[in-house]
Amino acid sequence: MARNARIVIVGGGYVGMYTALRLQRKLGADEASVTVVDPQANMTYQPFLPEAAAGSIEPRHVVVPLRKTLRKCHILTGRVTAISRERKEVTVESSAGNVSQLGYDVLVVAPGSVARTLPIPGLAEQGISFKTVAEAIYLRNHVLSRMDDASSTIDRELRRKLLTFLVVGGGYAGVEALAELADMSRYASRYYENIEESDLRWVLVEAAGRIMPEVSAPMGEYTVKQLLQSGIEVFLDTRVKSMEGGHVVLDDGTEFDADTIVWTAGVKPNPMLANTDLPRDDKGRVICSAELQVEGSPEVFSAGDCASVPDLSKDDPEAKTSPSAQHAVRQAKQLADNIVAHLRDQTLKPYKHSYAGSVASLGLYKGAAEIYGIKLKGFVAWFMHRTYHLSRMPTFNRKFRVCSDWTQALLFRREVVSLEQIHEPKAEFTRAIGLPPPAPKQD
Repeated sequence: MARNARIVIVGGGYVGMYTALRLQRKLGADEASVTVVDPQANMTYQPFLPEAAAGSIEPRHVVVPLRKTLRKCHILTGRVTAISRERKEVTVESSAGNVSQLGYDVLVVAPGSVARTLPIPGLAEQGISFKTVAEAIYLRNHVLSRMDDASSTIDRELRRKLLTFLVVGGGYAGVEALAELADMSRYASRYYENIEESDLRWVLVEAAGRIMPEVSAPMGEYTVKQLLQSGIEVFLDTRVKSMEGGHVVLDDGTEFDADTIVWTAGVKPNPMLANTDLPRDDKGRVICSAELQVEGSPEVFSAGDCASVPDLSKDDPEAKTSPSAQHAVRQAKQLADNIVAHLRDQTLKPYKHSYAGSVASLGLYKGAAEIYGIKLKGFVAWFMHRTYHLSRMPTFNRKFRVCSDWTQALLFRREVVSLEQIHEPKAEFTRAIGLPPPAPKQD
């Protein structure tokens, strides 16, 4: 049995946090020390981001503070910029700008993924991603501020642009963000004298022939019907050609202006992996065995969005697990157990999951779910969505706070206040001391 092993975990997301949480429960203080390295000192539970953006959950409650949760681990706030298996060390750039080398005996590579972008004219200037709490807060304020601006202008074309909202990408993130924000904006419209629900235009564009590939085709079709019944326009088998200046051009010839463009068209492995000597596949993911060990390095483990892990639940030997929160949480459990087995010279077990199903929220009190082959719709599916993700939320503290938020939202409904000024907190102060206000940022 190894003693005083140095375990370094790169990334504090699903895989990193859940792995560290399980390791601190299973390993004694004399067996190993665990260090988690991440630019943020918290883990974001991304399935709750749409509700945080819509105001059903307090944004602070969808993040889990690492220092408070991982009390037996060392938390290093910094960014890993390189990994060397040969020297068994990682290069860390701290938030203060200091660069240091961190040695390891066991390494977990779990930096996660970033938004997958395409060379579309105008995307960098107009697109808003949806992977962090900051982006969820920004998007909520952005949508409400556009409604404020639209209610104050007499320019019809500008008003139409301000009240047009586009979401690109029909996966879980895109559909749930679209449904929640559309619900929020429709609810907020009752407080505007000159904005009706019919004035709001929400558009979903998906390059594939269906949305939410994680569920069966019939459930995907049901979801599209629900979105259409809610007044949301859905374009399938369609790609965005350009969005310069907010003028959106689709490859089917459709053109319109939108002042809000949310980009959720997939993810790609963290680009940091290019600065490592880890083996990667053609998609840039770290190549792993079913035991979640990196190819050629039994002391290096990986899982989650950045890892290419064999999917043993399928007959196809080339099948890999998809980048999803469900896989990440389950893999973290097996990964932690395999690290313990590795340190104790025991047999490692392969990661093999049984497909339980999928759940998705389609706005307040609406959902779609498929559990063990049983299809659920409407309120029941929405309730299953909340119940499942609440059960996956780490720590009783966060579970209780999320439940409290839901209870308050049920009793008092949504808050529809825009805090756009948080993006320029010093603007009023600079005006007060006679300096010109900062130039507005491009959305």
